[in-house]
Amino acid sequence: MTLLAVIAGSSSDGGGAAAAGLSLLLFLVYAAFFVVIVAGMWKMFEKAGQKGWMAIIPILNTYVLTRIGGKEILWFILLLIPCVNIIAIFVVSMGVARNFGKSDGYGIAMALFPFIFYPMLGFGSAQYQGDRTPVF
Repeated sequence: MTLLAVIAGSSSDGGGAAAAGLSLLLFLVYAAFFVVIVAGMWKMFEKAGQKGWMAIIPILNTYVLTRIGGKEILWFILLLIPCVNIIAIFVVSMGVARNFGKSDGYGIAMALFPFIFYPMLGFGSAQYQGDRTPVF
């Protein structure tokens, strides 16, 4: 408690506890989305002949995703540039979808809703049809 609260005779307010509770709830929701996306990417990487654990490492998973999508290194670099990466993620996602035998619309949906479409691709029946050369 602050000195002002002690002087005024106020013990505590519920606003701080409510904010902490809301923060915890938002963190848990974010963590759940993260786990679902990583699990889907892990399975998708394995289907593409890559090591699944690479889905956990942030920059590496972007590079591997670019390779799975059949794109050149330029697209990986574009994914690292703010604002430009918005266009690049759609292009890379459409490449990934095509290499798994899916439509461009599926790739757009992957870019917009990765928490739904990465697990569908990873755990579904889609088979990778591109180059299976390991990245590392």
